[in-house]
Amino acid sequence: MSMATLINPAIPSSPSRRFSIPLTSPNSHFVKAPSLLRCVRKNGEINGLSRTPPPMDNGGEDDAETSLEESSNVELESKNNEIWRLFKEAQQNILYLNKQRVKAVDELNKTKREKQLLLNKIEQLEKENKRVSGKDNLVVCWELLLRIDSMVLGGMVSTEEASKLRRMVIDSKVSLVDVFSGLLQQRDAELLAELRLFSEGSKRKGYHVIHICTEMEPLISVGPLAPYITGLSRALQRKGHLVEVILPKYASLDLDEVQGLREIEADSYSFFNGQLHGNRIWTGVVRGIGVTFIQPLYFSSFFNRDGIYDHPDDFERFTYFSRASLDYIAKSGKQPDVLHLHNWETAIVGPLFWDIFAKQGLGNTRILLTCQGFDSQCLDEPDKLALCGLDPGRLHRPDRFQDTAKTHLVNILKGGVVYSNKVIVMSSMHSKGRIIHSMSHGLEPTLTMHKEKLLVAPYGFDNSTWDPSTDKFLPVNYSTENMRGKYACKVALQQQAGISTHASSILVGCIISEESGFDLEKLKAVVRNAIREGAQFVLLGNGSVSTTYRALRSFQEAVEDSNVKFFYNYDEALSHLVFAGSDIILCHSFHDPLLQVQLKALRYGAAPVSEASGDNHLRYSSDHDHEITKFSQFMRSTFGVMSLSQALDEMKNNPSTWKTKILNAMKKDFSWDSECYETHVSAYTAVKSL
Repeated sequence: MSMATLINPAIPSSPSRRFSIPLTSPNSHFVKAPSLLRCVRKNGEINGLSRTPPPMDNGGEDDAETSLEESSNVELESKNNEIWRLFKEAQQNILYLNKQRVKAVDELNKTKREKQLLLNKIEQLEKENKRVSGKDNLVVCWELLLRIDSMVLGGMVSTEEASKLRRMVIDSKVSLVDVFSGLLQQRDAELLAELRLFSEGSKRKGYHVIHICTEMEPLISVGPLAPYITGLSRALQRKGHLVEVILPKYASLDLDEVQGLREIEADSYSFFNGQLHGNRIWTGVVRGIGVTFIQPLYFSSFFNRDGIYDHPDDFERFTYFSRASLDYIAKSGKQPDVLHLHNWETAIVGPLFWDIFAKQGLGNTRILLTCQGFDSQCLDEPDKLALCGLDPGRLHRPDRFQDTAKTHLVNILKGGVVYSNKVIVMSSMHSKGRIIHSMSHGLEPTLTMHKEKLLVAPYGFDNSTWDPSTDKFLPVNYSTENMRGKYACKVALQQQAGISTHASSILVGCIISEESGFDLEKLKAVVRNAIREGAQFVLLGNGSVSTTYRALRSFQEAVEDSNVKFFYNYDEALSHLVFAGSDIILCHSFHDPLLQVQLKALRYGAAPVSEASGDNHLRYSSDHDHEITKFSQFMRSTFGVMSLSQALDEMKNNPSTWKTKILNAMKKDFSWDSECYETHVSAYTAVKSL
């Protein structure tokens, strides 16, 4: 060490020396340097390596040195404190920046979703503008058919001529847009003249079906009936059949979805409670399907209330609508091949048709009843049948309307089964035998007697909206020919959920809502066990429903884990990503007519697995396993009898076998256009041959 270094401590003597101690005394001299060599330890002792000169009377210089040492120690401590303060401040800044980064990522994902929703809305508006400026052939067809109905009700044409005009429009191979799009704004008389000149056509191959029902998506939807009506109707029309729907004109209808809504300017009456009552008739087109709305005038409160079911006068409300529908069909001169009825609410059309209307020009029409289930049947006093013109004495019999258990009452759904040519029960998983013997809610004797007319059909789903190869909500599309996009969607879902993106992780998705029916206590145990096996979970709920929100909050507190992510608010884009990004979709049941989770999972290459240890419905006695749907057969041979633990094991231990199962499942068509359509057309064919 040089003398200069010893004298001037501002020059560091080694790399480890971090701070210099400046000379604070202006009277310091080089001769005093030895006094600066002392090093004071923390305990206040002086380092023995240096020797302090003996005290001498130097006029207060010792006090100055002591003051200098104390000042240096204070300054050193002050600097240490400052450094510690800066370190803690840096830590806080880092934590803040991390929070801001996470928030920014969430905002970015939210912006992306909002952007996609906006693009979809723009596309929808463009389609609407296109329909306004240039209507497609199907819309023009329906507007013509509904105008013909108006002409009949107004007395401009006979029912016979109207039937010929309808056939001409339906069978036409000429573009209706080219011929009639510019004429639809003309008065009925002028349009009728043009129709009479229109002679192009060919023999019709399809059926004319009229649904008389109480729900239709997207106008009014409470349960599985609404998507079923729209999905089946569109599938039938895609295959060349003509389908129309008659609905009550509820005050709560979403009329924004109706194209060309107009009121028929003609008197329309229907019989009820001993006299005729006026109705307003409205027509329009919904997703390519002609729809007629019946609005009672005298009984205006029937459909002008909150909620469409569970009112004390439901029998009167829907009996009025059923009779009014038949009166409208008869007066308009329609001659459909099939009147398609739904649940107990319109089941009374069956006896009304055969007792009264079959003789009014509808002799070639047949009746088909569809039941979403037998848990709702409507029991009431026999005398009430007279309200719509039926004879209570003739119908209150064991082989007709009389309820099996409460013999003093009539059972409306039972009467519908008896008076229909065919009955279709909607059930994706249950066999015909199980439905009759275990799910008939007291109708087993009636269903057994009429079992030859009973068919079972599965639900479908909209495979144009739910298609991973074209889904606009996905970051990358994919198909069975190229599955790379499936992995990209998985990583995107993991990133959005904030969980590990490790390639070997098995991601399980779960959709939870009021309709899903999950036993949350059982689900907690399933999730905990799967986490121990290395699975990840993304659970999507519906935060708009308070009970679901509270249940999910409780669920999250019970299974707090970094590999489990809860999304409380339902998001359409996120729901598509959950199906696309998940390896497995956990289902409460494979009979899910409303959410259709199991069907969407198969379409997106995610295995639907029951929360229970295999679906007990699939293990039902083999005596009742005949006459099951193709979907049920497929599930029984693949994922239907697996528990989640078994599915995880197979994915880990037999990845090639698992991949083959997934690809085969994705190739299956379980949409409305497949088995559901085929079952209904076979039923229409059967009833027309009677």
